[in-house]
Amino acid sequence: MKMDRKQLYRLIEEAEPGEREALERLVARSPWRQQFHIQPEVGLLNDPNGFSYYGGEYHLFYQWFPLGTQHGMKYWYHTSSSDLVHWKNLGIGIAPGGQYDSHGVFSGSAIEKDGKLFLMYTGNTRTEDWIRLPYQCLAVMERDGTVIKLERPVIFDVPPGYTDHYRDPKVWKAAEGYYCIIGAQRTDHTGCVVLYSSPDLHNWHFEGELGTRLMKFGYMWECPDYFELDGAGVLLFSPQGLAPEGDKFPNIYQSGYLTGDPLRLPDRDFRHGEFRELDYGFDFYAPQTTQAPDGRRLLVGWMGLPEIDYPTDQHGWAHCLTLPRELTLENGRLIQRPARELVKRRGRMTEAHAVIHSGAAEMKELGGTVYELLAQIREDGAEHFGIEFRVGPNERTVIYYDTAAGKVVLDRSESGQALALEFGTERSCMAGLRNRMLTLQMFVDTSSVEVFVNDGETVFSARIFPEQVSTGIRLYAEGGSAEFRVVQWEIEYNGEE
Repeated sequence: MKMDRKQLYRLIEEAEPGEREALERLVARSPWRQQFHIQPEVGLLNDPNGFSYYGGEYHLFYQWFPLGTQHGMKYWYHTSSSDLVHWKNLGIGIAPGGQYDSHGVFSGSAIEKDGKLFLMYTGNTRTEDWIRLPYQCLAVMERDGTVIKLERPVIFDVPPGYTDHYRDPKVWKAAEGYYCIIGAQRTDHTGCVVLYSSPDLHNWHFEGELGTRLMKFGYMWECPDYFELDGAGVLLFSPQGLAPEGDKFPNIYQSGYLTGDPLRLPDRDFRHGEFRELDYGFDFYAPQTTQAPDGRRLLVGWMGLPEIDYPTDQHGWAHCLTLPRELTLENGRLIQRPARELVKRRGRMTEAHAVIHSGAAEMKELGGTVYELLAQIREDGAEHFGIEFRVGPNERTVIYYDTAAGKVVLDRSESGQALALEFGTERSCMAGLRNRMLTLQMFVDTSSVEVFVNDGETVFSARIFPEQVSTGIRLYAEGGSAEFRVVQWEIEYNGEE
């Protein structure tokens, strides 16, 4: 049942008697609960926030609406992990309801200073006429996990030239002090990113707009992130309002990046190359990065999209986060690989080898609903070749290579319960073979798949909602032959984490 505005903007303590318990009962009966992805206990999860390493642990917050599966009053929910594999649910990190976040704690980031973790976020407020007033706020987390919000925002105003779509601060430290970027919309309804500087995280100076060549590139840029990698500057953001262009930009909203020269003040111009998508699947948005203690740049995204109905909405919960990814830069492109720590999840291993001649073979020794799979496929004249997984009597999800087009394609047209059909059932992108070889590393969970192509050159993330009996794996080749070498690992998990 859809909630009205008044119901959506209640605090958790304003829930009706038995309302939370009813959601919990729905969740307990859901056949699509994930086994090794971060997901909400109940309610709706969206953007990852405050991704950081502090006090010997990774801390990862996410947007959370606890009273339903629509977007309403947002909290920050807190999780932590010592190894990027086993995550602990720690409860509410930041609660809304103050003067400057009366209608939600919106997205933001975290940084350590003076032995504390500073959480910078957008406070969402609304007037009686439902006019949005955004404030950039600060909260401080102590070593024991206690979080205290500052009484007043650290950035009060939206500068002239920008609308009230002004949110999602991402903060970092440089030699000369602190910087943050904020996603914004100009008054001509085009998207951009603005830059602030601060000596102490409390007093912020508006430096101006970050100069890019993308002056009319969607109507809003959400969840920006800036970092430097291998001597280059990298700007991540999620533009809204891009029209599809062939294989590009097929989702309702996109997420991608620019690479260029490192950002230096007072010059705010960012000299960059073309905008590239981060993920070519159906369900990926609002990614955020942090730096690991060993210097690696790590990324986590929301495996979902705004304004899309998902099958679990009727089960009292919605969405999950992606697995952590390691980022490297090669020839101006970000390469994304599963965080190396994820090998700790690997359980029993099964290997299979097959040469397929214009046909398909069901691999009895492989399959399941939760696993990691690594396939090396050598093309030998096949026009199409690939893997069908979560195969059942009437269901299958397919990842395949189209040799003539030089593309990898993910097809969820028969994946089970359908969703977002208005945006199509296939996703594809260009991908070359290496010595006629295609490599696919797949993480399959109860209701999702993440596919890393050719050692992270391309990634596809998707939610899928098959029946529990759909567990099979088939290998196939059309119009010729292909040789498959496949390794599958069971993924060890301990129920809800």
